Amino acid sequence: MLKEEIWIEKYRPKKLEDVVGQVEVVKRLKSYIQARNLPHLLFSGPPGVGKTACAICVARELFGEDWMNNFTELNASDERGIDVVRTKIKNFARTSPLGEAEFKIIFLDEADALTSDAQSALRRTMEKYTSSCRFIMSCNYSSKIIEPIQSRCAVYRFKPISSAAVEERIKHIAKIEGVTLTDDGLEAIRYVAAGDMRRAINALQAAAMLDKTVNMDAIYKTTATAKPEEIIDLIKLALDGNFMKARAQLDYLLIEQGLSGEDIIGQIYRAMFDMTIPDKLKVDLIDRIGEIDFRIAEGANERIQLEALIAHFILCGANKK
Repeated sequence: MLKEEIWIEKYRPKKLEDVVGQVEVVKRLKSYIQARNLPHLLFSGPPGVGKTACAICVARELFGEDWMNNFTELNASDERGIDVVRTKIKNFARTSPLGEAEFKIIFLDEADALTSDAQSALRRTMEKYTSSCRFIMSCNYSSKIIEPIQSRCAVYRFKPISSAAVEERIKHIAKIEGVTLTDDGLEAIRYVAAGDMRRAINALQAAAMLDKTVNMDAIYKTTATAKPEEIIDLIKLALDGNFMKARAQLDYLLIEQGLSGEDIIGQIYRAMFDMTIPDKLKVDLIDRIGEIDFRIAEGANERIQLEALIAHFILCGANKK
């Protein structure tokens, strides 16, 4: 039996060298560690690309075994009001570092969830206690961080993990855990991950809980993801003008597989770039995909919006002919 533990935590990088897919960022962070100094840092990028891992690795390498004494982590999505900045963050920042450490580190995960008032209060705290404390903030969208904070930080942009890096790490984990990973299973993990290493590892573990041999079907079933060819079939049926068959395929994805409207929209968008469609038609289709995605995100009926998208595809296909 596989151990009942979360692999994403088990295989979290312990050193900066273990962080994959972010060579330039790691190189620049290593220079700070060698200098034994650190500016305020802002990590920006999509989920699962190593932002939190880099923050913890920096603390580990700066402070050694006692790194937790001079490091605190707050998830700003849970505690995002101004009171948290005025109490918890300020109290930690104002105390002197323990041991031989030159400063403490406060890591604010999902900092883009902080309210504007909280960010304004944080700006002053960063400035006042910079001699005894450094801030590392991570966010998905740096545009949601106010300019005064961005100007006080060294900003690092994290990119999605490459397919080659995902493949290498997943093979390594599968080997250690004694899991047999088929070629089509590995390809499915690359597709599901879409540059998110956390999603890739979680997909591998979820499938491995069912069977020691992980194949394509297991990955797609445990991650609630449609096979790329099923999405392509849906698009082709619509462009060929076969509304009822396209609708039946949509029913299969929504009802039989239990996918959400947002999941299907996202996969339709990805499939557009893998199909041979004239650019002019592709532009029109993607424009409508974006509109339908917005409507669903705003609370519109998923079924009606997806069928409206299929109808638009059929009209575009008829005009093309």
